[in-house]
Amino acid sequence: MKIVCSKENLTDAINTVQKAVSTKSTNPLLECILLHVEETFVMTGYDQELGIEKTVPAAIFETGAIAINSKMLGDIVRRLPDQDVCLETKDNLFLFLDCGPTHIELKGMDPLPFPEVQNVVGENIISVRQGVIREMIRQTIFAVGVDDFRPILTGTLIQNENGVLSFVSIDGMRIALRNWETKSENADFKVIVPGKTLNEIAKILLPIEDEVKIIASKNQIMFETDGCKIVSRLIEGEFFNYKSSIPQTFTSTIVVDKKFLLASIELASTITMNEKRYHVKFCISKEKLVVSSKTDLGEIREEMNVSADGNDIEVGFNPKYFADALKVIEDEKVLIQFTSTVGPCIIKPIENDEFMYLILPLRIKSEA
Repeated sequence: MKIVCSKENLTDAINTVQKAVSTKSTNPLLECILLHVEETFVMTGYDQELGIEKTVPAAIFETGAIAINSKMLGDIVRRLPDQDVCLETKDNLFLFLDCGPTHIELKGMDPLPFPEVQNVVGENIISVRQGVIREMIRQTIFAVGVDDFRPILTGTLIQNENGVLSFVSIDGMRIALRNWETKSENADFKVIVPGKTLNEIAKILLPIEDEVKIIASKNQIMFETDGCKIVSRLIEGEFFNYKSSIPQTFTSTIVVDKKFLLASIELASTITMNEKRYHVKFCISKEKLVVSSKTDLGEIREEMNVSADGNDIEVGFNPKYFADALKVIEDEKVLIQFTSTVGPCIIKPIENDEFMYLILPLRIKSEA
């Protein structure tokens, strides 16, 4: 193979496909990037769970392929001069890089055993703007579980049903739900995608209007944009019936300034030492919300005006869990609905119903 491309395009492609390269594997080939040239120049990373292919703009002179250690190639290319790079292979599996005054020779590996990233074939195809998918991941990924004993919860449910695309993440104490109307009513699917995959996809997608095509099959899901293909395995099993956990009636409701509330929670949590046994307490009475915390290190209390409806209530929450939801809501004011001191609480923007966050409270211990 022999191609010439810009250092910028080469670096961008390496940074993209590296997200699917294994960093520790008994198979050294999985720690490589595959460089493959036929009608186009394509770079591939694949750890056999997540595969990414990126087409790189280049002038093609000879076809061919080689596998090169990902970390080594990335470190070298990033240090090259900001000029066009010529990449050429020889029969003895060496890759030669020429960039201005720099000449490099790298030992590669046989590309033939490199696992192929299969295209996902299916009738369940929808197209959504890249910026929307990126935002849907951002607003749900933080609630993905990390408990390997419940692998179902280490992924996000992605479901297209009756023209509405939903992303749902659950970790046992909270639920993050984000909806988007696709109007793709004949492409219903329901899959569980690993949180790792979605984290990497969010880094690749851009906040732009260009669309990403999503194709789901029984065992895999593919996200395809112009010049980039991302394929991931799915998590097998039945996702938690989250809809049955969402309350429909509430005893107390408030509307509050999001930035003020977030600042109060973060202030109160400074003395909780990030320990789960400590909570931040909400006390609602007469259109006043008092956010407070009390630990062995001291006590913090802050009062704010809110629009309130319903009964007075005193309830405690894990401050990080509550703050996580507020950070991904763009609205200036949020609606918070309480069921009881031990029942779930709902947080959502007041402008629309596209995002909903459920959090379970912590039991408030007597301070006597």
